[in-house]
Amino acid sequence: MEKRSELYRGKAKTVFTTDNPERLILQFRNDTSAFDGEKVEQLDRKGMVNNKFNNFIMAKLEAAGIPTQLDQVLSDTETLVKKLTMIPVECVVRNFAAGSLVRRLGVTEGQALNPPTFELFLKNDSLHDPMINDSHVVSFGWATAEQLAQMKALTLRVNDVLSKLFDAGGMMLVDFKLEFGVDADGTIVLGDEFSPDGCRLWDKETRKKLDKDRFRQGLGGVVEAYEEVAARIGVPL
Repeated sequence: MEKRSELYRGKAKTVFTTDNPERLILQFRNDTSAFDGEKVEQLDRKGMVNNKFNNFIMAKLEAAGIPTQLDQVLSDTETLVKKLTMIPVECVVRNFAAGSLVRRLGVTEGQALNPPTFELFLKNDSLHDPMINDSHVVSFGWATAEQLAQMKALTLRVNDVLSKLFDAGGMMLVDFKLEFGVDADGTIVLGDEFSPDGCRLWDKETRKKLDKDRFRQGLGGVVEAYEEVAARIGVPL
């Protein structure tokens, strides 16, 4: 597989085209950012950890019947993925109150949410990823009602699979975000990544934060926390 031109450079990943028009390469970098890029640092080993973590999680989801864009690992920091037409909507599930939900509603951090909440956000950095609803998604043509229904169903299935996985590792899956795309056959497929960059994970006993909140809140030990999560669920690093 030949890596060609840079297609897109995000906050922590770079996407490259390849000699196969149906495949792209995701490169996980050591860059770490928060607050829409206002806080940025380089953290050694982070790209490698997130790449291997993401591949482990995506393989688990594939085994559970959830379609993902994963193809194969190319190196410590690069993965070959299926090309998707991405839908500019983030699907967020919250099992416990944290982050923006606490700020918006004034609820207690850590409050269990039963059933889990499902929220939608427009993926747009310049607008700070505003919260949207089903009607917005359909009316503005970001996805059809049928696609949105599939995205919600898949997101809740992911929550079921991963909540059990992290629980077995002594952790709470507090919340997470997913992004979806459409493949060449018109199928809704899970894209982007799943890593501690895009979810909240707490130790069940101590409520120690093991995710990117350690970076946002200046707690330190960010990559070490990611490596601890990986060790608890059996990710080979």
